Amino acid sequence: MNKPLPVPAQAAPGFTLEEMKNFVRRHFDDFVNRKLSDVALKNFSDDFLDHDEPGGAVAGPVAAKTMMENAYQIWPDLHVTVEDILAEGDKVMVRNVWRATEKSSGRKISFRGFVLWRFANRKIVERWATLTPPDEIKP
Repeated sequence: MNKPLPVPAQAAPGFTLEEMKNFVRRHFDDFVNRKLSDVALKNFSDDFLDHDEPGGAVAGPVAAKTMMENAYQIWPDLHVTVEDILAEGDKVMVRNVWRATEKSSGRKISFRGFVLWRFANRKIVERWATLTPPDEIKP
């Protein structure tokens, strides 16, 4: 039987709305574009809850770190571009475009997504995400 996931901290974000948006932009740049997986251990709280991890909801930053390390291997040139970003209360919503070349096949893909982040105590404590299926990019 699955044990219940912990409820992340309920506290003030510790940032202004603009600071939260800048934090998320830096997070995407470091975590995805610069391939710095350890940033998950710094930016996510210990009780971080990812509602939409590919294998199902999971608590803690390690699963996100591992997922991205696997993605770096599959798509060494993985890159995300933040197209829109909005902040309200303790949340930041991002619309983004991901592009990559699959290492094994050379196939170029792109997909789009929306990610909602919740902050508490100057950390990301929750994530919800929706991604489109990848489109193949024609050379």
